Amino acid sequence: MTQPSQHWQPDVYQNNASFVAGYGAPLIDLLKPQAGESILDLGCGDGVLTRKIADSGCCVLGLDGSTALLEAAREKGIETVCGDGQKLDFDRQFDAVFSNAALHWMTDAAAVVKGVARALKKGGRFVAEMGGAGNIAAIQTALEQALAEYGLRPRACWYFPTAEAYRALLQQQGFAVRQIGLYERPTPLPTGVAGWLEAFGEPMLPEGVDKEMRGQIFAQAARLAEQKLPKENGQTVADYVRLRFEAQLSEAV
Repeated sequence: MTQPSQHWQPDVYQNNASFVAGYGAPLIDLLKPQAGESILDLGCGDGVLTRKIADSGCCVLGLDGSTALLEAAREKGIETVCGDGQKLDFDRQFDAVFSNAALHWMTDAAAVVKGVARALKKGGRFVAEMGGAGNIAAIQTALEQALAEYGLRPRACWYFPTAEAYRALLQQQGFAVRQIGLYERPTPLPTGVAGWLEAFGEPMLPEGVDKEMRGQIFAQAARLAEQKLPKENGQTVADYVRLRFEAQLSEAV
């Protein structure tokens, strides 16, 4: 089965989801990049955080599946490569792999972790944050309800694991897990649920949904979700749950 794709548009992403990089910035502190290190930013997007890592004096490569977002990253002076995080083919190349808000798009998580382990030098670090179990539950439920009104069902497009499940994947590939855990991160949406769906909702739609129907489904889903989610300073607050971890590859691998 073909995995649902997301057609990223840098302007849409910037308008509706610029908060992603802002919330991810503290993850760089956990990474602790050192000058001269070689680091892979897995799912680098438009390169905002990649640029911050590079400014530490590291040699950073940004990998993403979206050519449009990679172009935006290159405009920030980032070296990039277009690729699938589930099919990494690097061999003992990096001191660290970093990923923010991207791993949950890669549903073959076992393949991702295996590829990261192969890409890292012995003793290398894997530092990441992704959607975890329970993430955006209210928005997902609203979209399911909106689709049901058309006799449709959503496609599975995300992997939101528990800490226990992801810890097991890491350990199977020779990682020592330094820390891992879920935490709730209520997230104000600058353009509401409608803007969020415009940026992220497309992969949940089944095949055959045209532009007009998509607009109607997203509008109904936004109305339903807005009824459930709280408000803060006039903005809808989404029910984000994040999984953050730091792991180190064994020297013996």
